Amino acid sequence: MRVIAFVGLPLSGKTTASKVAEEMGIPVVCMGDVVREEARRRNLPLTDEVLGKIANELREKEGMDAIAKRCIPLIREKGKDVGVVVVDGIRGIAEVEAFKRAFDDFILIAVEAPLEVRFQRALKRKRSDDVKSIEELKERDRRELSWNLAKALEIADFTIENTSSLDEFREKVRDLLEQLAKKVEVEIETKVNPTEDSNKVVQAVKNLFPDAEITIESDTLKAKAWDLRKFRDLLRRQRILDTARTELLKGKSNNETTVFLNKQTAYIGKVNFTDEDAILSPIRVTFKLYGIPFGKFLDYLAPPTKAGKPIREVDRLI
Repeated sequence: MRVIAFVGLPLSGKTTASKVAEEMGIPVVCMGDVVREEARRRNLPLTDEVLGKIANELREKEGMDAIAKRCIPLIREKGKDVGVVVVDGIRGIAEVEAFKRAFDDFILIAVEAPLEVRFQRALKRKRSDDVKSIEELKERDRRELSWNLAKALEIADFTIENTSSLDEFREKVRDLLEQLAKKVEVEIETKVNPTEDSNKVVQAVKNLFPDAEITIESDTLKAKAWDLRKFRDLLRRQRILDTARTELLKGKSNNETTVFLNKQTAYIGKVNFTDEDAILSPIRVTFKLYGIPFGKFLDYLAPPTKAGKPIREVDRLI
């Protein structure tokens, strides 16, 4: 599962960025909601002062990663079928480290905006827990920086400047999320047996996935690819859509599916599905879906057919 988290000072634009993700169909977990839910449980008002005290209390009692740990089950639940979740509201390096321990694929995006710009947003937003003066905002900055927020900002994988119009900022967020969250990644692996020519094994993979980035270590070839067009085209040319659909469904697990392909057939530029324990070891191909529903992916690669012709054809994944 891929987890994409937004980090930034108060009112920098994290919530707006998360709303863009929701509009794109990407599930979102808001860390602030965990604190707000705790306040509701205690029948306390949702003011900035109250929420700040609760957040500090949770961190003092349960550790600086307390809120992140409470979010991890929510993230797993929301992302189990789509393979990607956006997290809004990182407040410190301990939370980043907690998410990195829990998820192998974690990406951190910093959102930056000047103090005065952020304060004007608070006045326009009029949320009950927002600051009412620039001094309050400075105090909130100091509080969140005390949670090692600065370190989290420093190690961000990407930074988005939020200093222009709302539309421009939303477009920046959308463009980056399109790159990170809306895609299919193909992982390929096969053994290179002593009797096999490694160059021919490489060519077999390239015949199916021309953009494959390949490495060979010891007797194992591993590769990653992203372009599905050649593989998709071969399924249609060979008229094996029904077989392909069956195999893709059989290999499904959460947001990914795995199939096994005959290596010798791939070398001559054709697709032939086989079993995992096939002689001479097959090519193991795993399609990992990020932000793309499995049904849409399935109909894109191998739609159902009627009288040998595809129906419910999907021309584009994104």
